[in-house]
Amino acid sequence: MKTLRDAKVGETVTVVKLHGTGPVKRRIMDMGITKGVSIYVRKVAPLGDPVEVNVRNYELSLRKEDCEMIEVQ
Repeated sequence: MKTLRDAKVGETVTVVKLHGTGPVKRRIMDMGITKGVSIYVRKVAPLGDPVEVNVRNYELSLRKEDCEMIEVQ
């Protein structure tokens, strides 16, 4: 299983599944990250947290913990 955390800078990936439960999963979905959406990885901070991505034509920063809950291909 490949997660968004494994994606490299400059790579475009597609969301396959969201892991997690309750309010955490709901928060990720509220940010526009749903099954089938494309995510472009723009930047990763030096220590790997946060990750800056483009989702649905806007920029978003995600924590490592959130990236690990997003399964991509």
